[in-house]
Amino acid sequence: MGLLLVAAHTSAAAIEEDRPPPTIAIIIDDMGNYREMGQRAINIPAPLTLAFLPFRPYTEDQARLAHASGKEIMLHAPMENTKSLPLGASGLTSDMGSLQMVITFRRALRSIPYVSGMNNHMGSALTQNRQAMGLLMRELSSYPLYFVDSRTTAMSVAYDVAVENAIPSLGRDVFLDHEITTEAIDFQFKRLLSIAKKKGSAIAIGHPHKETIEYLERAIPLLGQEGVAIATVKGLWAMRHNAVAMFDSDDKDSGARLIAVSTNHIKDKDADNEKPTL
Repeated sequence: MGLLLVAAHTSAAAIEEDRPPPTIAIIIDDMGNYREMGQRAINIPAPLTLAFLPFRPYTEDQARLAHASGKEIMLHAPMENTKSLPLGASGLTSDMGSLQMVITFRRALRSIPYVSGMNNHMGSALTQNRQAMGLLMRELSSYPLYFVDSRTTAMSVAYDVAVENAIPSLGRDVFLDHEITTEAIDFQFKRLLSIAKKKGSAIAIGHPHKETIEYLERAIPLLGQEGVAIATVKGLWAMRHNAVAMFDSDDKDSGARLIAVSTNHIKDKDADNEKPTL
């Protein structure tokens, strides 16, 4: 009996050792607009995922620097919101014709060097529009790119439509800095860790605010003390899918499409309701 008990204990311990630690991914949105804070985000020594707005003053240069620094790069696609807030260049709205929307989206995608995926900037109106999401996700599915639903509204159908189009898809769990104070960011960061420890992984979205970047500069180096790992969005997705890669690296057509996108520019339920609709 004693031998059997030891064997069972050893097997359980081995299983525990093989299990990945709780893992977080942190996406920094609105990159490309801010020189100093954008650079500081790039300099954080961790595998962050940086989401760049298209055609902003620092987008191209910072995306290239970020890629060289080991960061993952996303398109932060501006989408129509329910408050009629301005979207800036390449904004996607429901009054666009299908061709105009696709062309606008393609140009935005091709403006981001080394792009690996996309999430929505604002979008509380457009992400509720199943027809518009279907059009965009069908287009996105022709590239080896993933989608993250920022979940700026609990009514978003974007994640569901992305999954229907066989796009590797994830959703935001926590907004770090809807309230831009150190105390509020700390509260949200601790929520992020709690969710990751409970569910195995979690995704946060923050912004290049001074308070956010300074907090992350201090907090990320201490993650090891919490027993929490940090990964890019791709890394977290692979962890959730038993180390299966998002895209077949042997798919030459997919690789060619990604290169084209990258180089054509050279020339808990609570998460859904924690932020007002944008």
